Amino acid sequence: MFIEQAFKAKHEFWRYLVGSLIIGTAAVLGQMLVVVAFIFKFISEGKGLDELAKLDESNMFKILDSNLLLFLLMFSFVLALLAIILVLKTIHQQKLKLIITTRKRLDWKRIWFAFLFWGLLSSGLVLLDFFYLNPDDYAVNFKLNKFIILAIIAIVLIPVQTSVEELVFRGYLMQGFGLLAKNRWFPLLMTSLIFGLLHIGNPEVAKLGYSTLIFYIGTGLFLGILTLMDEGMELALGFHAANNLFIALLVTSDYTAIQTESILKEVVEPEVSIMDSIVPVFILFPILIFIFAKVYKWKNWKEKLFGKIKEPPIENDKIIVESIN
Repeated sequence: MFIEQAFKAKHEFWRYLVGSLIIGTAAVLGQMLVVVAFIFKFISEGKGLDELAKLDESNMFKILDSNLLLFLLMFSFVLALLAIILVLKTIHQQKLKLIITTRKRLDWKRIWFAFLFWGLLSSGLVLLDFFYLNPDDYAVNFKLNKFIILAIIAIVLIPVQTSVEELVFRGYLMQGFGLLAKNRWFPLLMTSLIFGLLHIGNPEVAKLGYSTLIFYIGTGLFLGILTLMDEGMELALGFHAANNLFIALLVTSDYTAIQTESILKEVVEPEVSIMDSIVPVFILFPILIFIFAKVYKWKNWKEKLFGKIKEPPIENDKIIVESIN
């Protein structure tokens, strides 16, 4: 089963702590490129660094060209991906596939199904809102040249960003916490909490309030349930990539973490409502789980979500872990 695959590697919990520190450090070092770009921009305009220090985060992000900023922010995840591969190889002596899926090979059909299903559905909801429900909330933001550059950056790098987040939370840490607690509910809860709370610094949280964290933590739970029930993170990989990519291309706003040269721009002043977080988490996500469960014929819900983690039997000096074909 998915979490038990970590038994094939060196899995003492201290290794996960050290590995997480290395991966996090790589991501932070990658983010330093943004800081360097900010400083270079200020110096080139003849401004002092003291002026840069006075800027708040929302204004700081507007200093650089949005496409350049997106590239720099997403590139940090390339470094994090390399760090993940290094950590698995040197600290755990584990193959990358083992934190992704229990199948013999990556199931691209599952990835594409989740990607297209959620990408088309989420885009359809935005377009429905734009054309029929709340057209005054949007302005057309389309600029061909900038959009083409955005599309190239987004298509190449956003899947890297979302995949890194899934590899860390639904793969690496899910297995690490699972082996530590010897059950499935604890890693599901812990990875979702950490995933959600890491978004606490996002501008939309400051703008809309801490109730927004319900959505982020709920999204972590949703993706974690997909991973545990499906014995692999292919569905989570496809869903997460579609969610970030389609939205980046389709709609932006001034209060989100990253502004893009998207087709539409949300111009209405956002209203703080806890329902904006509750509806996706408690209504939409359960519906999506039901659909995926029917498509892939999930069974043994109690065992897969709340069962105990037991070390597999050893046969011929090798740990046997059941795989799904």
